[in-house]
Amino acid sequence: MTEKKTPTKRRLPPTYFNLAWVSMGILYLLVPGPKIISFPFTLAGILPLLLGLWMNLWASNHFKKVNTTVKPFETSSQLVKKGFFSISRHPMYLGMASVLLGIAILLGNLLPFLIIPVFVIIINRKFIIPEEQMLLDTFGQEYKDYRNQVRRWI
Repeated sequence: MTEKKTPTKRRLPPTYFNLAWVSMGILYLLVPGPKIISFPFTLAGILPLLLGLWMNLWASNHFKKVNTTVKPFETSSQLVKKGFFSISRHPMYLGMASVLLGIAILLGNLLPFLIIPVFVIIINRKFIIPEEQMLLDTFGQEYKDYRNQVRRWI
């Protein structure tokens, strides 16, 4: 009798994003670190938060508009290079990091800021590197040229 293999469900970037902002909140509440930004300056966090949300919504809508996948590990049908993609090869991940920065500024304590580099490292290793290899395999020289013109983050 052969066993049926059930496909393993991969965790997608929003899972890591959600874990990051929840971790920030837990750190803020349970391990009060040094206050490095005080009110009303903490309100400056609204700007990167809103910018990050806008970048994600725009990029997601643009993927739908050009009929290509937004999901990592799925083969893209088009190489998107316009809008935010002309300044960052991964504006959705940059948007997520920007939202996290906004949250950290709003909280004003040091410890939530420490979550941001951890998030960036995880996203780089688990998603960006494999995605870029897939794009290179799919689009070849066109992707090489794009990669040489546009930075990974900013």
